[in-house]
Order: sequence, then structure tokens, then C-alpha cells
Amino acid sequence: MKAALPSDAYVLCSNPRSGTTLTCDLLRQTGVAGAPESFFRQKSLADWCTSWAIEGEVRPEEECFSRAYFNAMRRAGQAGTQTFGLRLMGPDLTFACDWLARLHPDVPTDRARFEAAFGPTRYIHLSRRDKLAEAVSYLRAEQTGLWHAHPDGGDIERIAPSEPEGYDPDRITARIEMLQAYDVAWSEWFADQGIKPLRVSYEALCKDTLGVLSKMLQFLNKDPELAKTVSPGTRKLADDTSATWIAEYRRTYPAG
Repeated sequence: MKAALPSDAYVLCSNPRSGTTLTCDLLRQTGVAGAPESFFRQKSLADWCTSWAIEGEVRPEEECFSRAYFNAMRRAGQAGTQTFGLRLMGPDLTFACDWLARLHPDVPTDRARFEAAFGPTRYIHLSRRDKLAEAVSYLRAEQTGLWHAHPDGGDIERIAPSEPEGYDPDRITARIEMLQAYDVAWSEWFADQGIKPLRVSYEALCKDTLGVLSKMLQFLNKDPELAKTVSPGTRKLADDTSATWIAEYRRTYPAG
């Protein structure tokens, strides 16, 4: 049976190392904005299926699997509220749009397909202006395996390192270029779909976390005063090593 569509929905559009884990946790804590997660992250589909008790092979190309997955996704993203929340990262944008196109072949645009799947949908674009700092954060997470941590220092997400340790300007440059390409793809997609998202910067989020959350809630037609009832659940991972890498890169590439 198809689950009823949420009353409304939103997509938090962003790229890696831009503060989305903090933002998703804050929105969830309000109790009115669902529980946004990266439900379209291709590497995580099997994990979501396990947690939702969806049996069988993971086959996004098959309608039966897709219907079961989307029903479970809607329930998880609402978390008992009337609002569905979704985090969608740049690397997964094309995959998500292609999947929605297969599910709704008679619906003409990506924007309309999101609404067909999740109900009336708003978009928040969270981006990081300092691409060098974003790239260093990305590379260090890959090297250490630590992606997110609690304010008290405990791990939220730690996996096996996927990159060898050490400062490497070429790898930093490659990640800057990748992140810039994702930013361009978001801008082009918003323009193509006629979407005017609420634009929020990582830098503003760090400076005034609860103030930015209040703006997001207002944009979503929720009570902005609920921002006062939550507390940040993650801490910044930048440290002296990050600062040293950034300074060294800027000395080597002054215009970078």
C-alpha cells in the first residue's frame, strides 16, 4: 500500500563538509521538521533497507523495490511529523533525479517529480564559501576516517580511512575543483527547474547557528521560536593541522 504523501516537504541541498549533519540534527530536534537524512546516498541504500526491513536485493531500477523504498523513506523522513525532510548532496543529485524520472515517467520536470513523490516541496541550499577550507576538511575526513563528532568529543561517524595520511596540495586542488563543480551543478539545476531556494552559508551557520535555524523554520512555515529549544549536536573538526594545511596551500597558491 502506498503511504499517504506528507503535508509538505523540503530538500536540504548541499555538498560534503558544509554543515549538513549539524543542520539535519537541529531540524530534527525541533519536532516539526521531520528527520532529514541522505536517503538517496547510493552507498547507503542497503543500510537503509536493512534498517527499514526491506528484504531482497537493492534494485532502484525495479518498480516494486522502488515503491517499498519510497514508502519507507517517507515514513523515516517524516519521523512522526507532517513534514518530510530530505538531505540531498551534490554527488547524489543526478541519481535521485533519474530514480524519480523512472517512478514518474509522465511527470515532465524534476521539480514536479519531487512533489509527486513527497508533496509540496521547498528547497534550502546550504553552501560553504571557503572552498579551500571545505576541501581540507573533506580530505582530512577521508584520511582520518572521522567525519562527525559530538560536542563532548565522542564519535558520531568514524569509518576506515580511505586516503593515505599527509598534506598533499594536488589532492586538495582536486577536491576544490570537485566541490566547485557541485556548486555549479546546483546553480544550474535550480535555474533549470525554476527553484528559488533559501540560501544559507556554512559560515553564517557557524556564526549564528540558532539564528540560521530560525530563518529555516520561518521559510518552512514553522514556528521560528522553536530554534530556541534545541542545542547543537556536533562540533567543528578543524584543528591546528587543518590551519597549517590551509596556510601552506595559500603560500603555494596565493590566488587559490
